[in-house]
Amino acid sequence: MTEFELKNTDHEDLEELLIRIEDSFHIRFEGNELLNIKTFGELCDLIIGKIRLESAEDCSSQQAFYKLRAALSSTLRLDKKAITPGLPLAEILSRKERRSRIKAVEEQLGFKLKLLRPPHWVAGILVIILLMSFPAFYFSWRLGLGSLAFSVAGFRIASKLGNEMNVTTVGQLAEKMVRENYIKSRRNPKTINKKEIEDVLKNWFCDELALNKEKLTRDTEYA
Repeated sequence: MTEFELKNTDHEDLEELLIRIEDSFHIRFEGNELLNIKTFGELCDLIIGKIRLESAEDCSSQQAFYKLRAALSSTLRLDKKAITPGLPLAEILSRKERRSRIKAVEEQLGFKLKLLRPPHWVAGILVIILLMSFPAFYFSWRLGLGSLAFSVAGFRIASKLGNEMNVTTVGQLAEKMVRENYIKSRRNPKTINKKEIEDVLKNWFCDELALNKEKLTRDTEYA
């Protein structure tokens, strides 16, 4: 029997991912068209069908790596030959200059990498405060409101000042680019590789929603 993992996925997480997919592929889901989607394969077909660009056979992952390598080489003054997929980002993006260097690379690429995050322990504490703010309303609305405001403000500040990286190597960053900025990561932004988009979506769903790649198939029930 087909696993129905997507049916059990948190709806808010799924909606957030769909918004990011819209941005990556420059599409918009209209009206109630998603209500007619029954399987993951149908969702992939819908997304591919909405991208009104010519089909090509070139590899987006390879192109993204070349674009990233060129941007890193130009902004950080590195030898292109030294920039490999396995190169640790920590070696070229030191903590002291990390934010400024990433900003320079983003300007060269023409889009945000969304590479930095706050430490997990900071995010964990803020989540606990956020969750505690709701029962606090039963005791004191001032305490509950204060806790809620503190956690929201904390998340905003932490996201702006976070200096930890979401991925660890140049190759992983290139794959992240393909997922989150598919069109802009390609050499020719007026074409797509229809054969690879389904794999890109599958990897994205599995990574973001903690799904089993072996069980997520075209027949997996979506709704």
